[in-house]
Amino acid sequence: MRALVCDTLTDDFSGLSLKDIPIPEVGKGEVLVRVSAASVNFPDLLMSQGKYQMKPELPFTQGMECAGIVEAVGEGVTEFAPGDRVVGGNKTGAFAEHAVLPAAGLSRVPETMELAEAAAYPAAYLTAYVALVRRANLQAGETLLVHGASGGVGMAAVDVGKLLGATVIATSASDKKLDTVLAHGADYVINVSQGFRDKVKTLTAGRGADVIFDPVGGDVFDESVRCIAFDGRLLVVGFTSGRIPEVKVNMPLIKGFSVVGVRAGEYGRRFPQRGKENMEAIWKWAAEGKTRPRIHAELPLEEWREAYRLLTDREVVGKVVLRP
Repeated sequence: MRALVCDTLTDDFSGLSLKDIPIPEVGKGEVLVRVSAASVNFPDLLMSQGKYQMKPELPFTQGMECAGIVEAVGEGVTEFAPGDRVVGGNKTGAFAEHAVLPAAGLSRVPETMELAEAAAYPAAYLTAYVALVRRANLQAGETLLVHGASGGVGMAAVDVGKLLGATVIATSASDKKLDTVLAHGADYVINVSQGFRDKVKTLTAGRGADVIFDPVGGDVFDESVRCIAFDGRLLVVGFTSGRIPEVKVNMPLIKGFSVVGVRAGEYGRRFPQRGKENMEAIWKWAAEGKTRPRIHAELPLEEWREAYRLLTDREVVGKVVLRP
């Protein structure tokens, strides 16, 4: 089968190449999936550069999540059968014509959703759900500030925030992207290229945002500290800016806010029952048509370099999907 394999860790992705490798064998509790679509996530890029917190043993097949058709099931798997439409992931292995995935991490794709949409859905919406529901306890009537709102995770946070009844302020460094985010459901948008602190204060009558969703880090985090409400929750989701920020602990003390880390996958592993409930909640929304990811581009697997470029150059509004 064809697969995108990482042999060496490099900043320019030159350590990646398409190769023909054997179809992986299905083990106990696993499912063999013929991949129809795989979503490209920023951690995929970081992993191939050796900059992600998880560092797989080389060589490894890239890709964190995919959707497709079950071809075979391993010993002990009773909840899925050949022909089922499923979606799931396993940190690596999705950018290939076939993937072996743990059955415990699979979900059925709703009939109302295309497989490409399903591939783009779980990582982004699970992150948004865990961040806003489990970690921030976002309440109806509160103000949510979403940074990096044009990315897949950011747009999911806008979606979830609106479903929870919050007023959503979305940010990006591109007016064109913000037009799309506004159409996606945000109440207000702010171009952060000239700062956002004063605009957030104006939109909240001087109070600041109750919850700030930050997958960017760096300068964006630093300025967020200046426009968060008392009793606010500043969610640390990632560092796409490339700089891990620091905060002096007197700031949370004086301003009365909390800095809260978000690791959606780890949350489910530490609290399995809650993890199951989280997945059930986001897929219920999808089945009801309340949430739907925005796909920026669908590309064949051989155009993986273009997919990586789109993410690297910050051109994506939503998600990029590869089709093996």
